[in-house]
Amino acid sequence: MSVQESIRQTVTENPVVLFMKGTPTFPQCGFSSAAVQMLKNCGANFVAVNVLEDPEVRQGIKEFSNWPTIPQLYVKGEFVGGSDIMKELFSSGELQQLLQD
Repeated sequence: MSVQESIRQTVTENPVVLFMKGTPTFPQCGFSSAAVQMLKNCGANFVAVNVLEDPEVRQGIKEFSNWPTIPQLYVKGEFVGGSDIMKELFSSGELQQLLQD
């Protein structure tokens, strides 16, 4: 299975997926830490993928989404955005709604 196929399978088989640097208990960057906190504040169950464990996944997710930065949030197979977009959605209440639907 290619990296792209693996990423596609991960985002389609799990309702909420966060590609991040580090893990939810030990984030390796401030943006990933902020993303985890927002998801926890929303009470979301999510799968976290640590891109630092595999350089192919780290590059592959950027190509998959055509988005240059990490973290990246996927809900129901759809790319939502990175940390800044998550903050905007969280502030407006849209992130909470998206995760509840």
